[in-house]
Amino acid sequence: MTEAQWKKLSDIVKGAYKGPLQTGFIVDSPWLPKWFGVKILDYFTNDDIWLRANLDVVNSFPEIMFLPGFWSEYGMCSEPSAFGARCSFPANEFPHAHRIIHSTDEIARISKPHPEKDGLAPFILNRLLINKRKIEDNGHKIYFSVSRGPLNIASYLMGTTEFLTAMITHPEEIHRLLQLITDYLVDIHDIQKQAIPTIDGLLILDDIIGFIGEDEFLEFGLPYFKRLYDRDLTVRFLHNDASWISSISHLADMGVNLFNMGFEADLNHLKDMTDHQVTMFGNIPPRDVLANGTKPDIENAIKGLLHKTDRKDRFIVSCGGGMPPNVSSENIHSFFEMVQKYGP
Repeated sequence: MTEAQWKKLSDIVKGAYKGPLQTGFIVDSPWLPKWFGVKILDYFTNDDIWLRANLDVVNSFPEIMFLPGFWSEYGMCSEPSAFGARCSFPANEFPHAHRIIHSTDEIARISKPHPEKDGLAPFILNRLLINKRKIEDNGHKIYFSVSRGPLNIASYLMGTTEFLTAMITHPEEIHRLLQLITDYLVDIHDIQKQAIPTIDGLLILDDIIGFIGEDEFLEFGLPYFKRLYDRDLTVRFLHNDASWISSISHLADMGVNLFNMGFEADLNHLKDMTDHQVTMFGNIPPRDVLANGTKPDIENAIKGLLHKTDRKDRFIVSCGGGMPPNVSSENIHSFFEMVQKYGP
């Protein structure tokens, strides 16, 4: 992001922004390599390709905020790898982390990884450090540290069904696992912030909080997310495009001030449930409209969204979730054009 974009984002989150309605997208490896015309494996393993792809997207759409911006990652293998998960990297498919916990008894043997040495974390940080000067020479800065959330990571280590079941059958062991993962994530974000002082934002992605009820969220989610978001940063961003019902009224208590939701959520309801204190980042269908829709489809979706959204403060127009595969440049331009046409 440029400094001007960061200033706009900060003002929007604070409720102090008075300018035109802004467009933004979460972009990462499911979309960016194919859009740039390279294999996913090349994007993951070549610093120059990674940098050129990220520079190309911000230069192609300079009016759009791409968050977190210059995201250094290895898909869903980024964090589980540190705990010993075997990771598969097909040449041009999404990577996958294989489960390592087959019984709750095995949780006791797991120790906290070292973020500067274990798994893919050292490569993630080093890519940013290697390219930091070039990023800044091109008018951008690294403003976010990024990770998946503790429930998301636990679901990869155990398997989603097994993890959710163990919340009920073995809560003590699950708390131990979540505490261990959270300790590791705190270290990850601290180290990135120390290494890159321009970082003033945090993005955590966790869809598993949408798979549990409110009582389970209060016990197994809220305490750990509060700890992660308890830091002096301007932007504290959460992505959860599964169900928002169990967590939405607790976002402010978590420390979240920017939220990317699933496309089926009604923004007026979300704004009411958060007392209009959390900036909403959405909320057009990502696949059916942004990726597969025509320009008239995009126009109708944007027009309808903006017409029915009562308050336009603390609002960035995006899709409900991250940028999906196969979104064309043409559709991104159309999206931005319609936000400008129908925005206040």
